[in-house]
Amino acid sequence: MSKPRIILADDHKMLTEAFEGLLADDYEIVDMVADGHALIESVARHQPDLIVVDVSMPLLNGLEAVRKINKSLPDVKIIFLTVNGDPELVTEAFRCGASGYVLKNSAASELINAIELVLRGHFYVTHLITKGMVNAFIEGPKPGGVSSRLTQRQREVLQLLAEGHSMKQVAEILKISPRTVAFHKYRIMDELQIPSNSELIRFAVKNNMVSP
Repeated sequence: MSKPRIILADDHKMLTEAFEGLLADDYEIVDMVADGHALIESVARHQPDLIVVDVSMPLLNGLEAVRKINKSLPDVKIIFLTVNGDPELVTEAFRCGASGYVLKNSAASELINAIELVLRGHFYVTHLITKGMVNAFIEGPKPGGVSSRLTQRQREVLQLLAEGHSMKQVAEILKISPRTVAFHKYRIMDELQIPSNSELIRFAVKNNMVSP
């Protein structure tokens, strides 16, 4: 019987190498990637059974990458492995298509357990945040949350700008014109009533689109 095929996505190379060593006996690690765009390309190329992905990644964060992957390959199982235990973020991860959510400060055995359960068709949430996540799910998204107020393209543009890329660089990454990037930027600022670039960056950090 062939081993389940897994892609690891995290921008910390030492962590992905450690996870590879942890999982290699029982699973085939088909790729390790460091940003959301690379993850999308890798998933299309390798067609894995499962992805282990961090929320905070450069160029395209884990949530946005998973949204895109779930639309094209809904059968791929997804586990978020991250430091952020915010119940609202956990709930958003499941809305994006995740089947599991594990914190990086959990024991290694918890990740292995989560992978086994998810591959069998179950869901897994680390016990450290389950109660808060249930409350967040019942209450629903907060009015004015980033997911409900911005389009997918606007979220992509906002993340890249907040990471420090120029509008020309954003245009090259997203394969659109600088003029289109500028249009999205000022629509975002108008929609969110944000007056400056520094406020724009703070908004992106607050909404887990980029790391602090």
